[in-house]
Amino acid sequence: MDVADEVIGLEGSGWQALPAGGRAARAFYEEILNSRSVVMLLPGEMLLTDREQILDAMSGAPWSSYELEQPRVLQPAPDAAVVVYGVVAERDGSSYSVLVASLYVRRDACWRLALHQQTPR
Repeated sequence: MDVADEVIGLEGSGWQALPAGGRAARAFYEEILNSRSVVMLLPGEMLLTDREQILDAMSGAPWSSYELEQPRVLQPAPDAAVVVYGVVAERDGSSYSVLVASLYVRRDACWRLALHQQTPR
């Protein structure tokens, strides 16, 4: 499997974990978050830099549906990859549409999420 397929697959797995509910989402992100440093920039001026705070945020209310739009991967260095895409999701009858960028770093032969940003559109 090439790098693009791997990191797009991880990003899709994250979105799959979110509709499953708090426990499944938390377990996925406990595994995938970079242990050295991690940042999430979310709509509503949310800047999350604490691992536990991020895990709590990911284990909130589940999405009822989502669709990733045109995912692409940039690889600025051999052990770094950025996934960019649009997403439309639904939760509690409300629609959510953002542009997303996620930076993955390779640690001990595994890809780890180091930065995730969602920009409203």
